[in-house]
Amino acid sequence: MTDQPLKAAVIGGSVGGLTAAIQLRSIGCDVDVYERSTGAMTSKGGGIVLQDNMISWYQDALGIDIATMSARTDYLRYFDIDGNVLINRPMVWLNTSWSTIYSRLFQVFGHDHYHRGRQVLRVDQEPRSATLVFESGGDVTADLVVFADGVRSTGRAQYCPNVLPRYAGYVGWRGTVPEGDLSPAAIEYLSDSMSYYVGDNTHIVIYPIPGPEGQLEVGQRLINYVWYRNVPEGSELEALVTDKRGRVCKLSVQAGDVQDHFIDELRRDASELLPPVIAEAVLKTKEPFIQILRDILVDRMVHGRAVILGDAAFASRPHAAAGAAKAVADAIALSAHLVKADFDVDAALANWEPTQLAIGRNLVKRVREMGARSQFENSWVPGDPAFDFGLPGPND
Repeated sequence: MTDQPLKAAVIGGSVGGLTAAIQLRSIGCDVDVYERSTGAMTSKGGGIVLQDNMISWYQDALGIDIATMSARTDYLRYFDIDGNVLINRPMVWLNTSWSTIYSRLFQVFGHDHYHRGRQVLRVDQEPRSATLVFESGGDVTADLVVFADGVRSTGRAQYCPNVLPRYAGYVGWRGTVPEGDLSPAAIEYLSDSMSYYVGDNTHIVIYPIPGPEGQLEVGQRLINYVWYRNVPEGSELEALVTDKRGRVCKLSVQAGDVQDHFIDELRRDASELLPPVIAEAVLKTKEPFIQILRDILVDRMVHGRAVILGDAAFASRPHAAAGAAKAVADAIALSAHLVKADFDVDAALANWEPTQLAIGRNLVKRVREMGARSQFENSWVPGDPAFDFGLPGPND
């Protein structure tokens, strides 16, 4: 290792990028983050289940008291269509939201080396360095480039142009409702559990997350859900994901942009197809939105002095609640290999890649199997531990 710290450029300033940047800085790297968005990043509206590796990293490495950023559930609960409880297994999960995690990570990393409005066009490489070329002009050269820029990754487009998102055959209708807007019966059933209803070719998961300002008291939090619904690819999907302004959305139709008649249809279906206690949450959601579920798998994560990690490399359906955990695992392993190799970047990346590729492939394989069983084969028996969350899974 030279006397100069390793210079790392992280592309993508969301949760995955900040995770990688903070972890690399913790081992002494000189890190800058480049985010394509020009303004402050706002909530994506979804819940995140904290896996063990995330909890350990937030508490041990960042000194964050996990209890201050999560809503705890103590049971895994399955309902039948009439609202009767089929399964009520003790199981603790700590649940948070994208906005809660992002705000904490941004607070840790700070403003000084976080650059907004910097869209990377490409990376030019020399044997021992890489240069970022920006749309707005100006180049930046680094020893290591980390693409953590999600499913629209510039790095993946450059280095893996044949890797395209693959539609899963169904979408996730997502939403949150203030817990206090629910009836006392709904709060009683939903406030302490990770709850499911499994129907024919569909299922929904629902659980509490912190409130808009981080509130954690029962009655002041949000109840978050994802309802998975099959939509054939083609004209039917295109109509659903065309927003109010006539744009065909590729990743999601954001809250407030879903066409009203589709929301009306969702509410009618909720009344007919969901247990009453869960249907209530869907019916009281003011602005549900749509996540288009796609899989992304790369064959390689290392390309010279550039690496692709997190959702940029392996975007997986949410069934295992492990996307954020995968990004943390990638970042921690990357920093560990750099230290072990005495900051010999080429050696570190060669040792880092095989394990992370295997983890990503296994995750995507697992959620595909979960999706097939739940949405098409109807072979998910409520309470089956094969559907428990985790990175790795319960049988790995």
